[in-house]
Amino acid sequence: MLEVQGIHTYYGLSHILFNVSLKVQRGQVVCLLGRNGAGKTTTLKSIMGLVPPQRGRVRLNGEDVNGVEPYRLARKGIGYVPDDRRIFADLTVGENLEIAARPVPGSEGWTKERVYELFPPLKPMDSRRGGLLSGGEQKLLAIARALMTNPQLLLLDEPTEGLAPIMVKIFEERIRRLKELGLTVLLAEQNLKFTLGLSDYGYIIDNGRIRCEGPVAELVDNEEVRRICGI
Repeated sequence: MLEVQGIHTYYGLSHILFNVSLKVQRGQVVCLLGRNGAGKTTTLKSIMGLVPPQRGRVRLNGEDVNGVEPYRLARKGIGYVPDDRRIFADLTVGENLEIAARPVPGSEGWTKERVYELFPPLKPMDSRRGGLLSGGEQKLLAIARALMTNPQLLLLDEPTEGLAPIMVKIFEERIRRLKELGLTVLLAEQNLKFTLGLSDYGYIIDNGRIRCEGPVAELVDNEEVRRICGI
């Protein structure tokens, strides 16, 4: 579904990503693991067109989408959940969901009711302003809002950062459920235990370069992975 080929991304004159390549097959959960500042967020922003790579290619379902505007990529089926959530603080939970709705003709798709079934804690908050939610609740809302666009591919950036263990458990269960429903996910995280428990395949990034990759079963006990991830 997604193929990133040798991308180089810059912030101004600062060279951040160096020849980063990865693939995500349809129906997989693929993780991008690394410490803070390793290049995970920039990789997702490069895929989403927020920081277009200056070299290399990004392909979605075989189509070259490098340089395509983010809103067009959303229409092509990429849902993006940034690490800072970016919900509309002055809108209610229900309004945050409704404003993102993108029905897909001929498909059941995601509706507000279906999203509330996946994330039950949000339903009683339908009329509460987004800015009044806790950090964990806002992250639930950010994922729910991305689902309302009916994506083929979901990009999740640090979904567990700063969350209490009980919220991490909720996220793990919900992402596993999305995988069972057939959604393809690229998950950028530094929580090794959480991420490897969900993923089919993993990439380890450090200082803007992919250092190693493989099926999660091969990464779990890899000492190099533990060194790079700082555990």
